[in-house]
Amino acid sequence: MTAPRIQGGFSFLEGPVWVADGGYLLMSDMAAGTGPYNVQPSTIRRFTPPATFDTFIANAGSNGLALSADAQQVVAATHDQRSVSAYRLSDRARSTVAANYQGRAFNSPNDVAVRSDGVVYFTDPNFQRGNRADQMSGRTSVFRVSGGQVSLVDDRLRQPNGIALSPDGTALYVGAYSENKIYKYAVQPDGSTGARSVFVNYIGGPDGVTIDCAGNVYWASGSDSLVHVYSPAGTQLGTIRAGTSGTTNVAFGGPDRQTLYVTSGPRNDSGLYSVRLNVPGYPY
Repeated sequence: MTAPRIQGGFSFLEGPVWVADGGYLLMSDMAAGTGPYNVQPSTIRRFTPPATFDTFIANAGSNGLALSADAQQVVAATHDQRSVSAYRLSDRARSTVAANYQGRAFNSPNDVAVRSDGVVYFTDPNFQRGNRADQMSGRTSVFRVSGGQVSLVDDRLRQPNGIALSPDGTALYVGAYSENKIYKYAVQPDGSTGARSVFVNYIGGPDGVTIDCAGNVYWASGSDSLVHVYSPAGTQLGTIRAGTSGTTNVAFGGPDRQTLYVTSGPRNDSGLYSVRLNVPGYPY
């Protein structure tokens, strides 16, 4: 299956998320690193179907995006401040969700998932750390934020990247980009995580991810430009191609949630692609 391109020419698109109340898609557009610390500027762009693109938040500093549990804010992995932030959709006001872990700066938060009760999970590789000091002792980790408190989920992963929750919130999926593995964690009712298992031994560098209402997992692959689709048991069901290089992330959207949006393409000609599927995404 191939997803046609809607528009290209962007710097480097990432983190798409559908905002049902407004009927639009938000995504991060990251430019090349600048300044003494070589930090990548990032703008949140908005796509309103069928063909309108505009700037939603300039200088957002964001990578991965997710909606808050009440759908009033977009929760953003923000590498500009090495934090997780929330931007209120009504007025774009920024607040901090997670500033540090035990007083130490994160590397460069990359992607984020939000449970229905508001518990936030995020990955912290070092891809966008630039020249800023490593305060994580060389570790790249997964964290949880609950009630304003930041807890460690796992610091044994090499460059954790995409992250998603199963529809019932009992499983957390994390792609370890530099291991070519996708891990699955049991999630307890209080949001804490239990045993880790290998969900998929992956080919091609697992980047961003989304999940449909049946619990199937759609993982974007940086090196082969495909979206790999897996059943909840980890069986590959098929692939979706978007462009020829640099597929970064995926999100379901549209009024019926049956449009899969894909961000893909080489740096400085990154594009948004879409394809209609016969199953809606989650939540729907």
